[in-house]
Amino acid sequence: MASIQSLGIGSGLDVNGLISKIMQGESTPLISLAKKQASYQANLTAFGTVNGALSSLQTALATLNNGNLFKNLNASVSDSSVASASTNSTAVAGSYNINISKIAQAQTISSAGQVSTTTPIGTGASTTLSFQFGTITGTAASGVYTGASFEQDATQATGTVTIDSTNNSLQGIRDAINAAKIGVQASIVGDGSATPYHLVLNSSKTGATSSMKITTTGDSALANLMNYDPAGTQNFKEVATAQSANMTVNGIAVTSASNSVSTAIQGVTITAQKVGTTSLNLTANTTQIQSGITAFVTAYNSVNSTISSVTAYNPSTKTGGALLGNATVQSVQNQIRNVMTNSVAGLGGGLTNLAQLGITFQKDGSLAVDSTKLQAALSANFSDVAGLFAAAGKTTDSLTSFVGSTSNSKPGSYAVNVTQLATQGKLTGTLNLNSGSTTIASGTTMSFSVDGVAADVNLTAGTYTATQLASMIQSAVNGTSGFSSKGINITASVGSDGFLNLTSGTYGTTSNISIANKSGTGLDNLTGTVTAGVPGKNVAGTLNGVTAVGSGQFLTGASGSDSSGIQILVSGGSTGDRGNVNFSQGYAFNLTSTLSNFLGSSGTITNATNGINSSIKDLQKQTEIINKRLVVTQARYQAQFAALDKVVNSMTATQNFLTQQINVLNGTRNR
Repeated sequence: MASIQSLGIGSGLDVNGLISKIMQGESTPLISLAKKQASYQANLTAFGTVNGALSSLQTALATLNNGNLFKNLNASVSDSSVASASTNSTAVAGSYNINISKIAQAQTISSAGQVSTTTPIGTGASTTLSFQFGTITGTAASGVYTGASFEQDATQATGTVTIDSTNNSLQGIRDAINAAKIGVQASIVGDGSATPYHLVLNSSKTGATSSMKITTTGDSALANLMNYDPAGTQNFKEVATAQSANMTVNGIAVTSASNSVSTAIQGVTITAQKVGTTSLNLTANTTQIQSGITAFVTAYNSVNSTISSVTAYNPSTKTGGALLGNATVQSVQNQIRNVMTNSVAGLGGGLTNLAQLGITFQKDGSLAVDSTKLQAALSANFSDVAGLFAAAGKTTDSLTSFVGSTSNSKPGSYAVNVTQLATQGKLTGTLNLNSGSTTIASGTTMSFSVDGVAADVNLTAGTYTATQLASMIQSAVNGTSGFSSKGINITASVGSDGFLNLTSGTYGTTSNISIANKSGTGLDNLTGTVTAGVPGKNVAGTLNGVTAVGSGQFLTGASGSDSSGIQILVSGGSTGDRGNVNFSQGYAFNLTSTLSNFLGSSGTITNATNGINSSIKDLQKQTEIINKRLVVTQARYQAQFAALDKVVNSMTATQNFLTQQINVLNGTRNR
């Protein structure tokens, strides 16, 4: 309100006091509005506390809602200086003795010495360096092989490097090889002699199958420097021999091109560090699961106590919490308790509720964990615990596996029936390659189309047996950037009939191969009359009798069915009944979904707090309106009392004058 001016000077009345008391009465609605604002603020604070507790619960649930937590085992190595190990979801608990007798290493070769690193070599004519990788059979003396053979590794891509007048120095060749990223690292090493500079090439991969063979097509001077064939001309000397890692796992011999071995134990990658012996133990990841459960129980109990606090009533003080009787909070509490008390479908192992893990409700609504019972349940039913918490699936057929699900997937056990297995696109030639060797001319290029992607493939010149030819073609195709950059690959082999078989690395109707000659040696020397292959097929089948959607090897539950979005991988086997896929949405999954409905931008609590904030703004507007009205009212009272003061003052003056005159008249009369 505006300040009251000094009134009543003329009249002698306590006008300021009168106006102040009147304005106090006029301001009574503000007191009511202030009380309402305080109440709303208390509600807002209480909702903030509840929101924080629910957010903490959501964070704690994230660990248990991750299906990988229940799949990956702990790998413990007794001597980590000898080897280390990691696991994935397919690993099985067990103990292993590991003896490493040889560490894998890469081949290193060194060229003849050169006088300069920058002097051009040759005429500068465009020259192609082709790098093949494979196995050398034979023994080297002073870095040179005699009577050896080279067998190309079909799984490693052939790499090519172009040298011309812009890079035909030793330094230029080094830089071109490194820039090509073909699996070879090049450097220049000087030895201090009259021809000190050597081009040193190191295979990027370890293993006996990663030895190099270099074929030069073009300038003869470059060929004299770069050609390297362990079974023929060797213009490089071997500095380090390629070798594979050798070890035994529980007495079984294992050989690996890499020191990282993932084929010895299912789901386990062993990394050899040095020669020696160690042990490996694979155990269930119970410690992290127990930690996750403890965090979940703590967060849940915090929610329980928070809601109890803001909705409590104290009969002694006859006061209630800020959200006593609030329908929103009651709904939140009821929905959470409903999720927690309902059973889940489980993964077929008999675990369907938290009590089976030793997690039980107390009288005050909180949760308690029996650690002994929890540990026993984890030990006895570890593979089924995931179904109690996360969205998880498990198949009963070893050649099928659960891949994933969607929010539309419903828990349950679904019978799997496969009516058609997936196949790969394949091209089979008609020429018997076993009848003799095949010569590929220099500059031979084939146009391949694999899985709908086309690219030109340069074939390495040379004379090949049928098996060698297949290896060279596979390496050449897979080494072409147009395919490798898109993850596309093929395998090449020769059948018992001598025909060349080219098979796509993918499955399904989009998998196919076709080939056409672009230059050099013709197709009639490779595939005979065949230029196009047969497309692959998608897997086909049903889930619980409902036709599923097949894509490659993946079978997905049809939209609208209970199995909608459930996806399994059919990696082999036969057609017909293939067991079941058991799917469960556990407590962590369901609670996370429920909490999202509370905490999201349009969630229950968000809407409630938005409503409270809106009410507070309305009260603030009402307060502003009343304050403006009070200013006007006070001004009116001030004006009215000012006018009254003038009237009273005038009347007082008149009274004083008349009194004076009467006194004068009385005085005259007395005389």
